[in-house]
Amino acid sequence: MPRATPKDDPQPVPPVQPDLDDCCHSGCNPCVFDLYDDALERYRTALAEWQARQAQQTPHTATRQSKPRSHR
Repeated sequence: MPRATPKDDPQPVPPVQPDLDDCCHSGCNPCVFDLYDDALERYRTALAEWQARQAQQTPHTATRQSKPRSHR
C-alpha cells in the first residue's frame, strides 16, 4: 500500500481574522467575529486531527547518540 505524502494530506490553514473595520457594529447575528471564532474552532480541531495523523505516519526510529571519536 503506498504511503501518503504531505501533498495527499496538507496541513490545515488557519482562517483569516477579520479586521475591526469588517464589523458593522450593528449587532448582526452572526457577526463576522462569531463566524471567525467558529472557523477558528474548526481549524483547531482539524489541526489536532492532522497532527495525530502525521504522528502515526512518522516512523518511530530510535535515535542513536554517537560517541565522540577519539583521535589516535
